[in-house]
Amino acid sequence: MALTIIHSIASWFLRKRIDQIEEFIKRPHEVQENVCAKLLEAAQSTEMGKQYDFISIRNYEDFAARIPISIYEDIEPMIERARRGEENLFWRTPIKWFAKSSGTTNAKSKFIPVSEEALQYCHYKAGKDMLCLYLNNNPDSNLFTGKSLRLGGSKELYEENGTIFGDLSAILIDNLPFWAEFSCTPSTKVSLMSEWEAKMKAIIAESSRENVTSLVGVPSWMMVLLRQALAYTGKENILEIWKNLEVYFHGGVSFVPYRDQYKQLIPSDSFRYYETYNASEGFFAIQDRNNSDEMLLMLDYGIFYEFIPMDSFGTPSQKAIPLWEVEIGKNYAMVITTNAGLWRYQIGDTVRFTSTSPYRIKITGRTKHHINVFGEELIIENTEEALKRACHEHHCSVIEYTVAPIFMQGNKSGGHEWIIEFETAPEDIEAFTRTLDTELKALNSDYEAKRYNDMTLAMPKIHIARKNLFHDWLKENGKLGGQHKIPRLSNTRDYFEAIWKLKDHNTN
Repeated sequence: MALTIIHSIASWFLRKRIDQIEEFIKRPHEVQENVCAKLLEAAQSTEMGKQYDFISIRNYEDFAARIPISIYEDIEPMIERARRGEENLFWRTPIKWFAKSSGTTNAKSKFIPVSEEALQYCHYKAGKDMLCLYLNNNPDSNLFTGKSLRLGGSKELYEENGTIFGDLSAILIDNLPFWAEFSCTPSTKVSLMSEWEAKMKAIIAESSRENVTSLVGVPSWMMVLLRQALAYTGKENILEIWKNLEVYFHGGVSFVPYRDQYKQLIPSDSFRYYETYNASEGFFAIQDRNNSDEMLLMLDYGIFYEFIPMDSFGTPSQKAIPLWEVEIGKNYAMVITTNAGLWRYQIGDTVRFTSTSPYRIKITGRTKHHINVFGEELIIENTEEALKRACHEHHCSVIEYTVAPIFMQGNKSGGHEWIIEFETAPEDIEAFTRTLDTELKALNSDYEAKRYNDMTLAMPKIHIARKNLFHDWLKENGKLGGQHKIPRLSNTRDYFEAIWKLKDHNTN
């Protein structure tokens, strides 16, 4: 009875936010202009604000002309000063936390500033909105009669010079209000364990006894957890462990390669999947409808958005445009200005708009994670969809993969070389390769053109990875855990060679 009352009160409180969401859907441009103006006003007395004379910026044109687009290396010196305790550099309030993020593009760690405003009005606000949108679409939900199983990063928090750094998930967990502990599993103590494999066992031991109604985490690592939970309990599927489980909130990597495997683990037609788009730099978008593969861009989190068309990205003619100039179907690199002091920061993700009323997006990949050695412009969205179609035709499923170019030598054509770890392998890998190639041609006209008569690109070359190859590569590089991802596509062979080097490694 008490849990039912708590569920009713929490649901009522969260649904009150719907009116505000509908407001920014109705007035998106005005809301975004207001966000930009407030950010400039807040930071006008900072070192950045004085350098670029924020106080005299009157409109978007001034903003875009005055402040340069930046990448991490451009702002690293100022961030390092902030990490040593200097204040009022790029944001008006002290920056106490820094989210450590190496990603998959650079071995060197990045330290992304996380302000109190970003915590409260972006990350935590988004977490509540995620629940709000889900409950609004599913009024018969019993979400708060049980607990949410959260699977975050694997690192502890570390203090240096009075500032604190670690995984964003660790920062969020460490700052959660005390009452949130009662609605989540595992405990904060287990969530912040640093050794990933021991942490997984502890999560399962603790959470298998709870009434779990929702899951939150990255699909690749959540799948590992769920499979280990089945092994630990001896159950056939996840609903035998948690009978009231109703939704999985996922993000971090594309869900496309994992969807069929999750349906096997959670065999229920009524089970819901909700995608989110968040990063160390901010929380950006949330799926706002049941059974959708699009996400609503959240416009009132203290983040101002700009977009660089990918057809000019990295060229002298590159130009960022505001939200009100984007077009449906085009691929864009995302640029953000935030309430943690990132100014026109190139986050490294690419998105495609599926709607402009309201503004809904799909993540298409990374600016550095594509293959364009031969003019084929292959992006992650292409490979994910092609793999999905090929797996469907050949009754197989993929766990992880990576792709690298085969460079031309003499008169030989170039090509793409794949390493794929299958959950269930195809009976005929050559037939699978032909289907994958056909689907890539259907999805990408540039790839199709380069494959013509094998003149530029030859048929893809696929290696079947041994079990746990990608896991072992992540472990060897200290990257086991929630936020770390396999590099899918690269214009170099560095990742490919490093992973394939472990192909004969004995994991026992």
